Amino acid sequence: MNPAEPVHTALEHELAIEQAHVDLVYKHLKKAAKSARKVASTGRKIYRSDRQTWLREEDGTALFERDAFAFQAARRLAELDAEHEGLVFGRLDHTDGEIRYIGRIGVRDDDYEPLVIDWRARAAEPFYRATASDPMDVVRRRVLRCRNDIVVGIEDDLLEANTDNELVIIGEGALMAALKRARGPRMRDIVATIQAEQDEAIRADYTGVTTISGGPGTGKTVVALHRAAYLLYTNRRRFERGGILVVGPSSLFMNYIERVLPSLGEDSVTLRPIGGVAVDSLGLTATRIDSAAAAVVKGSLRMVPVLKRLVNLPMLGTDQPGVRVTVKGEVLSLSPSQLARIRGEVLSRHRLNKGRDAAEDAVLGALIAQVPEELGLDPDVSRELITDSAAYQMFLRAWWPDLDAADVLGRLADPRVVAQVADGVLDAAEQAELAASFGHDGWSVADAALLDELVEILGPIQEDADEEPLLFLPDGTEMTEVVTTADRLARTHEADPDAEPHDTFAHVLVDEAQDLSPMQWRMLRRRGPQASWTLVGDLAQSSWPDLDESARAMAEIAGSGTHRTYRLSTNYRSPAEVFDLAAEVVRRSYPQADLPNAVRSTGVQPLLLTVDEPDLAARLDAQLAELAGQVEGTIGVIAPPSRLDALVAADLPSVRAASGRISFILPLDAKGLEYDGVVVVSPDEVVAESPGGVRVLYVALTRPTQRLVTIDVGGPGAWRDGIA
Repeated sequence: MNPAEPVHTALEHELAIEQAHVDLVYKHLKKAAKSARKVASTGRKIYRSDRQTWLREEDGTALFERDAFAFQAARRLAELDAEHEGLVFGRLDHTDGEIRYIGRIGVRDDDYEPLVIDWRARAAEPFYRATASDPMDVVRRRVLRCRNDIVVGIEDDLLEANTDNELVIIGEGALMAALKRARGPRMRDIVATIQAEQDEAIRADYTGVTTISGGPGTGKTVVALHRAAYLLYTNRRRFERGGILVVGPSSLFMNYIERVLPSLGEDSVTLRPIGGVAVDSLGLTATRIDSAAAAVVKGSLRMVPVLKRLVNLPMLGTDQPGVRVTVKGEVLSLSPSQLARIRGEVLSRHRLNKGRDAAEDAVLGALIAQVPEELGLDPDVSRELITDSAAYQMFLRAWWPDLDAADVLGRLADPRVVAQVADGVLDAAEQAELAASFGHDGWSVADAALLDELVEILGPIQEDADEEPLLFLPDGTEMTEVVTTADRLARTHEADPDAEPHDTFAHVLVDEAQDLSPMQWRMLRRRGPQASWTLVGDLAQSSWPDLDESARAMAEIAGSGTHRTYRLSTNYRSPAEVFDLAAEVVRRSYPQADLPNAVRSTGVQPLLLTVDEPDLAARLDAQLAELAGQVEGTIGVIAPPSRLDALVAADLPSVRAASGRISFILPLDAKGLEYDGVVVVSPDEVVAESPGGVRVLYVALTRPTQRLVTIDVGGPGAWRDGIA
């Protein structure tokens, strides 16, 4: 805005005032960044120069402090240089005339007076907690909407009407304005519009287990992410050193939320989808979804004894002969039953990959005991003769190989193996589902937890010491690699062969916790054996069919430690017309559902369509074209697994015309996502093909922020029964 231009309206006047302050903030931000850059550069120069000469012991402490200071300067520089869309987003006008600005990071002037207060600081709490009934000495709360460093909008809330301050009030309120904005392909932070009940959950103590519950659209996910940023701000030493792990339901979801924490000034949090939690131990992120029946079997705790039996089952199989070796014409042998007993005894004390030496000692001891005394062989000689035998070496490699988890789990593709290890644990139908589920390319999300369980059972593979490589000198001389005195004196870090392959964290935050299977909870607990936890979920949206089992699994995390629960009661996403329909559907099968209150109304009822099978693609195309003209943001097509690929392959003209605004997704992948418009294709099939049944349909129906369309195929679906 040009200062020479006249100000004609109250809005323009207020925008000019706020722009002047924002300009001042950015001026000092640049100054602070320049200073931090200079300190960091000086620290690097000193670091390099000091290490070109020998360091006296008495200088060590000073040098360490200098390096630490340089490190802190570099970190502050990175914070200052980060992209800060909407750096200043809030203002508080207090009853005593004090003005406080709230932003993503704290910025001070030359006199060290705050120009902007970090949103996580205690002084910023009234911005989120103050209400008309409890104004907390705040007269006006103002939200600034910025584009880069330009103030483009203002929304005010008057909290203290009985005051002598004649403050200008602009807009309809920050929250309602934010709710009406079109959705994009990435989740936005809500740092400027956090509500009081959300703020209470965000600022809860870090110890023990914090549960954040609430129905769809209550902001559970974004509240949890803001909590992660808050924990790092208030307990940085603990959580930055130990790490925070954020777990979500899918890779699609993690892509959706990935920019929220950096926008809040934090980029040191580990984000993993549930299929990628074990990437540290497995080196892979699973994305394939099993059939509902297979997912239920794989997620059950009954898989623990099945996997242990699988590990105990020799690769040779029980129909193979035992071991036979000849020593000085004498045949020494162990039967399969004898070998099975040895195997069981060793595995009772050792994990498989660490028990090979103990197993070999036991086998050799049993064979040596059979050597006749009249041969007069020393036990060490007998041992050498046995181990030199080709038959023995072939047996040992086959009977007790070093195994990785993938090799072991892959054996379950054989129905005969499944029948052997699952006898008395899984019924015949479950055994068939389990074996058939491995006839696909790539591991499934449910497989990841099983693989991680096997890593825990098997232990790390014991690698043999590598021989020193030979060097071939120009004259043809062979010699081992030259090791200099400097090499020998150099400090090196050797990996602990007994170390666990997985990472551990100081805090674990789980979104959509109600969907985790008991086996996935076991996988997660290995990442946070000493961690504090934040669990976010809603049992009414659970895709796990046994709600009691799911609740018990979540409760095991808390144990006897501190456990606090926060309930979010307001649905900010769905219009009342949409949510009323979804609530009616879920209430029939899950009457105890925690149903929030929808605060918005669009006046547009959901559109419930019915089409014949041949007309589905054409009707969907027409409906998407209509929706694209009704909403400005994204549109989601939620379809059951049996139909999704065909709908995508149809290459509908409306999808091409929408230029990336339309996405096709599975019901389970819709968890945590939202769209301005949603089309749910064949709701009955969504119910039938999802382990959570109606609860998964409830998820699909609550994704839109404006318009909902359902399309039944072949006649009105059973899901509509009883709907008014």
